[in-house]
Amino acid sequence: MKSKITVRSVEAIQPSDKDQIIWDTEVPGFGCKVTPKGRRSYFLYYRTRDGQQRRPAIGQHGALKPEAARAIAKQWAAEVANGSDPSLAKKTDRTSPTVRDLCDRYIEEHAETRKKATSIYNDKRIIKAHILPAIGSRKAASVARPDISSIHHSLRATPYEANRMLALTSKMFSLAERWGIRPDNTNPAKNIDRFPEKKRERYLCEAELRELWEVLGDHETRKIASDGAIAAIKLLILTGRRLSEILALKWEWIDFANKVMSFPDTKNGALTVAISEATASVLAELGRSRGTNPFVIKGRRADKPLVNIQKPWRAIRSRAGLEDVRIHDLRHTYASIGAGLGISLPMLGRLLGHTQQATTSRYAHLAQHPVQVAAETIGAAIEEAVLRKR
Repeated sequence: MKSKITVRSVEAIQPSDKDQIIWDTEVPGFGCKVTPKGRRSYFLYYRTRDGQQRRPAIGQHGALKPEAARAIAKQWAAEVANGSDPSLAKKTDRTSPTVRDLCDRYIEEHAETRKKATSIYNDKRIIKAHILPAIGSRKAASVARPDISSIHHSLRATPYEANRMLALTSKMFSLAERWGIRPDNTNPAKNIDRFPEKKRERYLCEAELRELWEVLGDHETRKIASDGAIAAIKLLILTGRRLSEILALKWEWIDFANKVMSFPDTKNGALTVAISEATASVLAELGRSRGTNPFVIKGRRADKPLVNIQKPWRAIRSRAGLEDVRIHDLRHTYASIGAGLGISLPMLGRLLGHTQQATTSRYAHLAQHPVQVAAETIGAAIEEAVLRKR
């Protein structure tokens, strides 16, 4: 049956014992099928360039008006004329990966083979907290720049977190292009301005450091923190190591005779660092009760390390009156003391395990302190000599 497809012409067809089709007189191949159960749906029939027959559904009558269905049919017909296959594209879109799928593939194929455990943990945290709730169910190919920009803007109160989310999504969608999930040069996380980040430089002064050390040795502190947690904080102060390195430290990595610790895998790869007498003393004290646990900072289980000291740290810093001090600030303090003593930046970078000179350069102004003191001393001596001569 041929007739211009309208609401009246479609609804005039009564269901029978088999499908009935009304063909539109305006758009070739555009039709409406009426099933024996009375369901009415629009479709477009066409042949591809290689002769394959296609009849993709456009939509159901009622939810879709004939005019809207005809417009879609015209668009598809134009695509067919240009050599495209709307039916295949529709099927591909239906089965294309979602953002959740992209995140899973990113973790499995990229992060877990190229990144450190702490970085993988942070990636998973950002994905779970920000990306999946916003666009997890969306097709990865359909995500646009406004979608990513909206997530980024929603995190404006925490600029560092917002920018890490943006960097992560940019990497994932860059991989999506490489994996054929999106066309090249369509990364939706590109050309979004990052929020300014204020570098936090918090160092403990001599009085604060003395107060913290006294609290660590206080009898009351042992009531709120384990010996392992207390020792871990002391080691962080004395070595400038990262928390993850101290918690993962094993006895077999320590050479007391040569006074070195060898870390087989840190943020920047394998690392061997010297240990001071004060550090050796803390380690020796721990060694007296080491037992069979291979880890220096023992956990509750016999073969596991302590996994977190945030809770005892918060209690300890509160007792020391250092509420604004983070654990990582102990590493900054170690570096600032070294720079203030006149230790060269390359040597300081080596002690800290930095691979980039720019990372250590933040302490350049502190390294200038002993030079300034020397200049003042010489200047004062010259001034005194000149005045005395007069």
